Amino acid sequence: MNPVASSQCSSAAGDVFATTHWTVVLAAGQRSSPAADVALEQLCRAYWFPLYAYVRRRGYAKADAEDLVQSFFARLLAKNFLAKLDSERGKFRAFLLAALKHFLANEWDKAQTQKRGGGAAHLSLDWQTADTKFQVAATAEPSPDQAYDREWALALLAQVIARLQAECATEGKAKLFEQLKAFLMAGQSESAPREVANALGMEEGAVRVAIHRLRKRYRLLLREEIAHTLSDAAMVDEEMRTLFGAFQ
Repeated sequence: MNPVASSQCSSAAGDVFATTHWTVVLAAGQRSSPAADVALEQLCRAYWFPLYAYVRRRGYAKADAEDLVQSFFARLLAKNFLAKLDSERGKFRAFLLAALKHFLANEWDKAQTQKRGGGAAHLSLDWQTADTKFQVAATAEPSPDQAYDREWALALLAQVIARLQAECATEGKAKLFEQLKAFLMAGQSESAPREVANALGMEEGAVRVAIHRLRKRYRLLLREEIAHTLSDAAMVDEEMRTLFGAFQ
């Protein structure tokens, strides 16, 4: 996926750097609040698989990794870890991995008596597809930290594509999106827009304009999605470089 590839589907940009999910969590400090709890759960649901990949890369079997990640989230959502990890507050990505490492080092033995669910709040996660995704991702054999960063970047891109697809569907352009989404990736031939134009009964020039708008909207949503995981908008460019360096 080309990270610099935004839509004809929705041109209203809005304020990309309005209050983000992670900022809401941090603003709550050591106190729980409904808004912060919802924001944290949304972030966890979006970015749980990188943690699973990290744990598997650490050598844990599938069932143990599932128990570890679920128990970690149960404790994360039930307790405030922020006070323990001040240095990692800026980036949710860094915070989440540091919190997991802390959990693995100090908390797992205690959590064994409270297996998945265990009376505590927990997330409903797609364990049925988790190991399939992990086996596909594991072919490159990265380190646990590299696997985490790579899967984080992939999860983030999936969030962006899902938002873009939903926008297009809302505007009655679902078919157009399906034809054009490949242009968000590098390596498309020069003749591809002509082929799409023939398939859709459009002028080639109109297809090229639609591709340009789609990429522009994609870039905006990408920056917005990254901003959701940061406490400071000034870190977006840095975080983009870090994340997409994970594919090299």
